[in-house]
Amino acid sequence: MTFNVPNMAKLPGAVRDLIVSYHELNSTTIDELHEEPSPLEFMRYVARNRPFVVRKGAESWTARKVWNAKYLVDVMGRQLVNVAVTPHGNADSVIELEDDGLLFVKPYDTEEPFNKVLEKIQEKERQGIDGPGPTRYAQTQNDNLRNEYMPLFSDLPKDIPFARIALEKSPDAINLWLGNSCSITALHKDNYENIYVQVLGEKHFTLLPPIECACVNEQLIPAATYQPREPATPESPRSPSAASDNSMSSSQVRPAMTHDEVLDDLVVCLDEPEENVPFATWDPDVPSQRATPFSQYSRAMRVTLNEGDMLYLPALWYHKVAQSASSEGICCAVNYWYDVEFSGSFWPLCSLARGVGLLTLGRDPRDGEEDDG
Repeated sequence: MTFNVPNMAKLPGAVRDLIVSYHELNSTTIDELHEEPSPLEFMRYVARNRPFVVRKGAESWTARKVWNAKYLVDVMGRQLVNVAVTPHGNADSVIELEDDGLLFVKPYDTEEPFNKVLEKIQEKERQGIDGPGPTRYAQTQNDNLRNEYMPLFSDLPKDIPFARIALEKSPDAINLWLGNSCSITALHKDNYENIYVQVLGEKHFTLLPPIECACVNEQLIPAATYQPREPATPESPRSPSAASDNSMSSSQVRPAMTHDEVLDDLVVCLDEPEENVPFATWDPDVPSQRATPFSQYSRAMRVTLNEGDMLYLPALWYHKVAQSASSEGICCAVNYWYDVEFSGSFWPLCSLARGVGLLTLGRDPRDGEEDDG
């Protein structure tokens, strides 16, 4: 689609200059602090929309002192928890089809006893991504530490004091993340000020500022979800909505399957009703694939969080996350989400930068604007 905008030919140069000038005026490395900032110091980072790491900023937390695999199981036991399951550790990510089409695929969500979830996470870490069985990740992102993981919440502060004072609000959500090195979170952004704390293992962040929205090749992509393959019958060999190339012949009739066997055979199914999701399709770790004319100007920032480290991830920053498990085969983190401030100029300017970037790529910036983020 081409838009009839006056002086459209000048827009690409303006977008390029915007990205280049941002990097000329801002460091391409993340500030490292060795003690928590004061509320005033923190607010300066918020005002500039710039990340920082506090090395060992959470080392004194009770969770850092007592959390390990045995402790977590002792506290949570067989309590049912939600777990995201994928064949390849690719929850909430873009997959490429054989015809070069793209799908935004979400994980299969199920409930399992916590002790089993942790055991399966450890088992998958030992086997590796190419080993048998799916990848589990506890990542509900719904304030789970004040809900399903409430027994563990007493080991954590109820908020981050410097953030609460500076932002004059309590966390909107506090989440626990439990997985292994087989899970990777695709490049995306959130509408929150994020304080992220590594408790066990390591997290590897790749960060892009909001100004690089023209670099990430945002597209409207059909949404899909991993689902267990429907049992085959002579009349209906498989679900017609499945988007996987795996199939069964009509002569095969599957016997009753255990829960684990069901999770071993997940297929991609298009969502019903159909939905298109605006999502970044460019990966800074594979820069030649699905690049835009502006991707070459991106300057990705990378940082590894070690145990006890704290990251401030500003609102609307694109981030991709990989992880390394601890010696026990698990990776565990918590994060505090504070609502972004929509008043002032920051949000409208980010929306303008996104809109102009999409226009230069011949796309309508109004598509998916209600889901921006």
